[in-house]
Formats: sequence, C-alpha cells, structure tokens
Amino acid sequence: MTARVLMVQGCTSDAGKSTLVAALCRWLRRRDVRVAPFKPQNMALNAAVTVDGGEIGRAQAVQAQACGLAPHTDFNPVLLKPSSDKGAQVILHGRAVGQMDAVGYHDYKRVAFDAVMASHRRLVDAYDAVVVEGAGSPAEINLRANDIANMGYAEAVDCPVLLVADIDRGGVFAHLVGTLALLSESERVRVAGFVINRFRGDIALLQPGLDWLEQETGKPVIGVLPYLHGLHLEAEDALPRDTVAKDGVRLRVVVPVLPRISNHTDFDPLRAHPHVDLRYVGPGETPPPCDLVVLPGSKATRADLAWLRSQGWDEAIARHLRYGGKLIGICGGLQMLGHAVHDPEGIEGPAGSSEGLGLLDFETTLMPDKQLRTTAGRLCLGGAAVRGYEIHCGTSHGPAFDRPVAELDDGRVDGALSADGQVLGTYLHGVFDAPEALAALLAWAGVRDAQALDMAGLREEAIERLADAVEAHLDTRFLSTLLELPCTA
Repeated sequence: MTARVLMVQGCTSDAGKSTLVAALCRWLRRRDVRVAPFKPQNMALNAAVTVDGGEIGRAQAVQAQACGLAPHTDFNPVLLKPSSDKGAQVILHGRAVGQMDAVGYHDYKRVAFDAVMASHRRLVDAYDAVVVEGAGSPAEINLRANDIANMGYAEAVDCPVLLVADIDRGGVFAHLVGTLALLSESERVRVAGFVINRFRGDIALLQPGLDWLEQETGKPVIGVLPYLHGLHLEAEDALPRDTVAKDGVRLRVVVPVLPRISNHTDFDPLRAHPHVDLRYVGPGETPPPCDLVVLPGSKATRADLAWLRSQGWDEAIARHLRYGGKLIGICGGLQMLGHAVHDPEGIEGPAGSSEGLGLLDFETTLMPDKQLRTTAGRLCLGGAAVRGYEIHCGTSHGPAFDRPVAELDDGRVDGALSADGQVLGTYLHGVFDAPEALAALLAWAGVRDAQALDMAGLREEAIERLADAVEAHLDTRFLSTLLELPCTA
C-alpha cells in the first residue's frame, strides 16, 4: 500500500502551514499511523543537519520530531537559502549545487522537480501517510509557471489540499476567497477545505462569517485553531512575533538582526528562559544596554559584517566590552570576531576579503565544500555536556583556537575564548539547547544559579499541544476520510 498524501497550503507566508503540518503529523502518530513530513521546496535560512548528512529546513526537522523520525533530506528535497535580494544558494537532497538568481533557478526547476518527485516516491513507498507543506501562497501569479512548491506538486501527485489562513492579522475571509479565486478550476476542486488559524475570542462571534464562507465557496471550514500562547516551536524563517513579559530577569541579551541572519532558532532557549530578556535589534535601532551581545549566524558573512559597521555595531560592541559586557559569536558571528574573512572564490558574494572585528586572533577562509555534521562534546566551561550541529563553508585558523570553547567527541575542538574571558566564539548551532550547556553559558555571562531549562522537553510539549488542538478544534472525521483512515469519535 502506498501512502495517502495530504497537502497544507497557506494564503500567505507565516499563515501557520508549518505548525499545522507538525500538528497533523503528531495527531497521526498518536493513531499509530506511520507518517512522514514533506516540503517540496523551502526558502529559509534556518536549517537542520540530517541523519544522512545533508541539510533541510528547520521546520521539517520539527515536523520529523512530531512523526518520531530523525530528519532526512527526503523530507525537504529542495532548499533555497537566500544570499541576497536576488540570489540564493540552491540545495538539492541536502547538498549545495550552486548560487542562482531568480531567472537561473526558474530554468533549473525541471531538475529541481525531478528531485522533488524522487523524494516523493520514496516517501509514499515507505510510509502510510505523508503530510505536505506548501510554500508561501499558491496564488502568486508570477510564480505559477513550472511551480513545484504548491499546486504544481499537488496536481502532479493528485492529492487533496487544505488551505490555511491567519485570522490574527485580519482579512481572513478576503485571503481565503481571494486565493481560491486566483486558482485554476482544477486547483479549486483540489481544495478540500479551510482551516482558520490563531483565533482569539468567542467562536460564536465568528460563526456567521464561517457560514458565509462555506456558502460563498462551497468548501467546508475544517476548523478554527486557537491562538496558542507560549508555544515553544522553532520558526521556519520569520523572527518570532511574540514578546514575553518576565519577572525576575537577570540577564539582558541583544541580537542584531543581520540582513541574512541564519538559524536564529539558536536563541529559542534564551527567549524561553525565565531569567533572560532577549531582544532582537533591527536596522536603525540603537542597541540597548545589555549584559550579553550575541552575533548570530549569517548566510553572507562579509556583507553582514559591512552592515554591522554601517549600523555602528562595531563601536557599540567595543563600548559594551569596555564596560565589562560579554560577547558571543555563533558560526558566521564567530567568523566576524576574527581579523579577516576571505572569500577568494566568491562563495557568498563578490570574491574578496573583509576586515573582521579583530576581537579574537584568527582568520577565516570560505571554501566551496560545506561542513555539515551533528556534534556533541563538553564545554571547556566546567565540562558541561553540549550538543549541536555545524553548517558552514568556512575554515578558521589562528592562535585563538588554542583556548577552545568545547572538546568534541570526535576528537576535534571547537571555538575560541578570549584571554580576558569576555569574548566567546563557536561554530555550534544549538549551543544553548542542552540544559547543562545553557546553565554553563549563563554562568559565564553572569547568572550563576540560573533555573534549569529543558528545551527539548518544551519543544515536545509544544508538539503535543498542537496535536491536542487538532483533536479539539478540527473535524478529525473529515481529516480521517481525506487520509482514508478509520474514523474515530
């Protein structure tokens, strides 16, 4: 028996496609259905390393967790990682195949679609159900030709589609009706129903609108999902919207929002910690006083380093350190801490070199071969267990690495710590995830008795809450029929 395929598409980006797919995957797993997630094409700078040694969008790693599976490149066969407003690194089955602009990628889509269909066939042969996430909106007229991310895929594999819209931003009925109107006749027929996401308030007040929507379109509303506050789930790409008011904050952290910021999910444990106030600082904003500055990962390290200088961050960081503050650089942020970043082959932009911040004694050279690995070891800060993953195409060398941050299980060392103990750099994404590592890093930053935080447990709790919401608020009989499963009460 081949898997039954169900696709979730959204009226807009950030409508809730990723979370709905994760929710459906866990709901199916609860019913002992062997289910896998799938996203044909993803554009995101938050990535995860897979069990087969590649990289996929971070949202698909979360969805894999919801299925009880290790991340695999078949879950996201095409990943686009923007390096500028007009170009992106193209990754097929977890491996980079080159930089392309929009026109070049449009011509390349036939090759990309072959990769999509190869992964699709493997998944439907191996699982009972596959829950698929679309990308952006299916109604982008300029992207309809040779589409592989939304209805182009759905039509090719002949699967039903759920259309989800975010009511929290307003205009939900216009989004749903307008999206449906812009689809072809065969695509409209393919839409099995609607899901409205992030509703706050009394559902009775919404009911007249739901009745009108069903009458107007002839499509059922499968359900209305509530706004779930405090949901600790990794974002696909957009920076978190929610800000959390906390009592007892003891560490103030700021993160500059680089134009090509990558893997900002690194900071989820800091955002969730009750003793930490983390703020993202965007362009034109003055960095507020803080205890810790963290330079995040970057898909275009030299360009983002130039942006930091243009925004005055180099001077702000120097002042921060003079007053005794701490500084961490992660991946691209680590590379910025050295004396120079060299890109002789134009891996991330025009070939050349850039002067670094000069806070640690090393230099970095970007190379074509990307390093992708999951990593575990112990921090040199008290021997705390640490785990994470590496996604970078640079190699860094210099005396600074004689004072490493971590000793890894594979015999390597990672990162560098300044002689005065104020500046720390690491290539490890997810460095804050392990409870021991988070506690050790918070102690280094000045909070020596921080409350323990189990980020993995919080993520699992969030996935369970999502599945609870499916069972409580969606028509599971209808969903069971779509997936050809036995209906349950």
